[in-house]
Amino acid sequence: MMQLNAFVRALDDQLQAKKFHDYCPNGLQVEGRAEVNRIVTGVTASEALIDAAIAFNADAILVHHGYFWKGERPEVTGMKRRRLAKLLAHDISLLAYHLPLDAHPVLGNNAQLALRLGLLRNGPLFPDDARAVGDVGELASPLSATDFSAHIERVLQRKPLHIAGSDKPISRVAWCTGGAQGFIDQAIALGVDAYLSGEISEQTVHAARESGLHYWALGHHASERYGVQALGDWCAKELGLTHQFIDIDNPA
Repeated sequence: MMQLNAFVRALDDQLQAKKFHDYCPNGLQVEGRAEVNRIVTGVTASEALIDAAIAFNADAILVHHGYFWKGERPEVTGMKRRRLAKLLAHDISLLAYHLPLDAHPVLGNNAQLALRLGLLRNGPLFPDDARAVGDVGELASPLSATDFSAHIERVLQRKPLHIAGSDKPISRVAWCTGGAQGFIDQAIALGVDAYLSGEISEQTVHAARESGLHYWALGHHASERYGVQALGDWCAKELGLTHQFIDIDNPA
């Protein structure tokens, strides 16, 4: 058991949240009860995750995708009202960390994806920008595109979308979880064999084919399940809290 304000400070410090200029507020987004003992983690603060947290009797929910995004409508109506009403009625706090959780070198989405896929990081995707996200590395040994696709599917339990820019084997890889398909130009500039992100756009296909780059779209949700789990496990180990990760399936 710990005070909510101490819990927020611990997470803010661990993720260095104040260093990031983000599209949403990082940290405490909805204030609940003053003490925290049981936490639920999940990718997105959907109503289904809130319902699961209520059933778990959680004091706080910790997510990667929270609320109050830049440019969204401010009215508290419809879906937004239902979500907030349940949090407030059950006195549950909501904490969200977006770019800070993408970027953390150990607990972050990119670091945790690399750990699971066996990608050996040797540098950032954007070497000249200390606040940018994404990494570059290599496989322990080269794989064919077919074998790498099968490996990704085994690890993520989801079939990735592969755009074959060439028939070359894979050795050097760049990756950035979530909606980072636009970073493919940077991957091309670095001369890697393959680029992985969560989402794909129409133009991503042409960029991969015309540059001779293998590209894999893993799914936004599938690529970002692991950072928040690692953060929740850190809370259990370092802060003594009870943690439950709940995966609300999302095919996107």
